[in-house]
Amino acid sequence: MSSDREPTLFGRLKAFFIGKARSLHEPNLFHNISLVAFLAWVGLGADGLSSSCYGPEEAFLALKGHVFLGVFVAIATAATVFVISYSYTQIIELFPSGGGGYLVASKLLSPTLGMVCGCALILDYVLTIAISVSAGADALFSFLPPELYEFRLLFAAGVLGVLIMLNMRGTKESVLPLVPIFIIFIITHVFVVLYGIGTHITDMGSIVRMTDLEVKSTIADVGVFGMFIIIMRAYSMGAGTYTGIEAVSNSISILREPKVETGKRTMKYMAVSLAFLAVGLMLGYLFYGVNHVPGKTLNAVLLENITTGWGGWGYTLLLVTLLSEAVILFVAAQTGFLGGPRVLANMAQDRWFPFQFALLSERFVTQNGILLMGIAALIIMVLSQGSVKLLVVLYSISVFTTFCLSQAGMVRYWWRKRKKIKTWFKKISINGLGLVMTTFILVSVSVIKFYEGGWIAALIIGSLVGLALLFKRYHKNTLVLLKRLDKLIEAADISKITPGGIMKQDMPVEFDAESKTAVILVNGFNGMGLHTLFNVIRLFGKDFKNYFFIQAGIVDAGHFKGAEDIDKLKSHVERELDRYVLFMQNQGFYSKGFATFGIDISEEISNTAAEIFDKYPNTIFFGGQIVFKQETILTKMMYNYTTFSVQRRLHQKGIPFIIMPVRVD
Repeated sequence: MSSDREPTLFGRLKAFFIGKARSLHEPNLFHNISLVAFLAWVGLGADGLSSSCYGPEEAFLALKGHVFLGVFVAIATAATVFVISYSYTQIIELFPSGGGGYLVASKLLSPTLGMVCGCALILDYVLTIAISVSAGADALFSFLPPELYEFRLLFAAGVLGVLIMLNMRGTKESVLPLVPIFIIFIITHVFVVLYGIGTHITDMGSIVRMTDLEVKSTIADVGVFGMFIIIMRAYSMGAGTYTGIEAVSNSISILREPKVETGKRTMKYMAVSLAFLAVGLMLGYLFYGVNHVPGKTLNAVLLENITTGWGGWGYTLLLVTLLSEAVILFVAAQTGFLGGPRVLANMAQDRWFPFQFALLSERFVTQNGILLMGIAALIIMVLSQGSVKLLVVLYSISVFTTFCLSQAGMVRYWWRKRKKIKTWFKKISINGLGLVMTTFILVSVSVIKFYEGGWIAALIIGSLVGLALLFKRYHKNTLVLLKRLDKLIEAADISKITPGGIMKQDMPVEFDAESKTAVILVNGFNGMGLHTLFNVIRLFGKDFKNYFFIQAGIVDAGHFKGAEDIDKLKSHVERELDRYVLFMQNQGFYSKGFATFGIDISEEISNTAAEIFDKYPNTIFFGGQIVFKQETILTKMMYNYTTFSVQRRLHQKGIPFIIMPVRVD
């Protein structure tokens, strides 16, 4: 039953910008909102591809004159991309429901290390948004007159607002408008790499000779170990190249069935395209003798060298390619909006953060997570003044923290399963190599860049960890209090209910139309629901001959993964209601259960209650509300007040509703 009220002005504006509410009963719902591999590549892979705009450049510049050693850096970069991608493919296979690094570390290492990994991931995704939007604004404003540069942050904030709105509309709706930009970027950059290598293929022998001379010269100057340090330093400074690879494993739930196959195909697209661009651009720097020019990126210098003498057509290609680089950075922010809220939702379900982050909006997106990611990215952009150099350092440390923990978890898993899985050695070798590579990069970047922003990343991750521990501790303490109420389950006469749910009483009680009916809101067969029921019986005695129970199954991020998960939720709710019904029938009362499902629990309960009241007007509604001895910010954040919301809605419809306080202390 939907509301008959006319939509308010706010409601009409919301529908215009965000879209109309979607229904769980929509035919082929999950098929319609999920992403095929190509769209997933756009939404989740743009982050990795955009890193080719700055990752190879950082590595190349870190060589400091030993440019031909860049051949080894390019090879190591490609190898790292494929190793990390393949290792995350193994994570997708082992955890087909998604969860990525957070779930891997939680299940295979420990819940606490999983939480640390999750906090690092949250910072990673916030920085994905911040750095992408900031770098995109920098690139675009480099085409404009210098006097407009001061409006760069304001423009970035506007772009951030548009991205938030697109993501509030839905997953697919946020990706589709970005496809043309993504395709232009791919076409122009593939052309540049193929042209640059193709026209210099005969110079490959020269590159090999120059590299050989560079190796001999460097060894003569600093020794073999010194040369190794130079290569490894440049390799680690290009760490930004690998960011975004983990996004697919975190977002399996938004992929088209079969999700695992779609995820693996998306990983292949990401790995091949990223390795191709990273290696191709670094070779291009060597072929064209690219050097640092103040105010220009190495990619811009490379493009200018390639298009020299091409006339107007060359200038057009240069402009389109550089503009596509600028705009693809905005597209890359989409990875943060897709992955970040899902990590938050997973952690909220495990009570590391308030459960509100696991709730879905009318468009079936984790609205609270999207807003938090956007606001946090805006704050970081403002505080850093959009400094891409600083943000890249924070970015690298956060993403490689989660890389290390997830790889460590997988290594431990294969080692423990070595006697049961024949291919364990191959699998542990991949994850082990990934662990070595990612740990080396994490340690290198943390040490080299500690005073250039590394300490800030450590501080933010540490603060998030402290906050998560606070929420978890509070939830555990409150859970102990709530468990005391569950003793009522033992006190309740449930001995007459068999394990199969069949009542032993042979003569079911008929509905008494002359008597009042009590309708009680419950959230499972638990101490709180029984406490409310017993209080109604204690206070009103034999006034009620009929007892109805309403339970709403909330479809949150944990259940919104497929039709099977929703069916399981429905079965669970119906079983819990049956326990109340059977219990009251065994006490000699007529009883009936009403199950409802949706994303807005207050609305679902209110609509069901209104339908009951229309059919049974001699009815009074009851709901239990947890009462704490002291109300704090944490109690308001961790425990919602659905009962008050339902009471307000029902009172507006003229339906009597009584709140029964349930003290937990």
